[in-house]
Amino acid sequence: MNNEIKRFAPLVGLVLVVLGMCFQLRNQGRLWLAKDGTLKFWISDAWGGDNSQHFTDPYSFSHILHGMVFFGALWFFRKYISLGWRFVISIAVEALWEILENTQMVIDRYREATAALGYFGDTVVNCLGDLVSCGIGFMIAYYLGFWRSVALFLLIELALILTIKDSLLINIIMIIYPLDAIKNWQTSFLGLI
Repeated sequence: MNNEIKRFAPLVGLVLVVLGMCFQLRNQGRLWLAKDGTLKFWISDAWGGDNSQHFTDPYSFSHILHGMVFFGALWFFRKYISLGWRFVISIAVEALWEILENTQMVIDRYREATAALGYFGDTVVNCLGDLVSCGIGFMIAYYLGFWRSVALFLLIELALILTIKDSLLINIIMIIYPLDAIKNWQTSFLGLI
């Protein structure tokens, strides 16, 4: 009986993390679905009004990268924490990011410091898609190992830069220390200047 509880405990932890994130996002005023009530699996326009409103979008790839990074960071604890619990920790960190990202303070920061002028936050379903993407990234890193994961990470970053003029690294730079050169490059791509 003890082994069965140990085996299912990470699953219970995962469910509690997901439910807790959904509760907090709704408490923050996030809608379940897009304002028009639709639910789409994929939105390809990273800069349109539907971005961050449906299950997946181009930024889902940056959440895959989150999962890869979390796997790498937690790899050092593999002797002490089971793979299942490391997965739950990764999803919990991602859920905390989703909650923080959807505070008015961070939404305002995105709008003032980046080219995401029309960003008004994610829907709960988009946050759930981001958690799934993070989990996929975690599992990809588990199966690929370190060097192939690094190569894939760099390939995804490059693909995002070339296709949507944004990436995980650019996003981090622009939130922490916005650079006018990057913002101008992004907005010129969008035809905003």
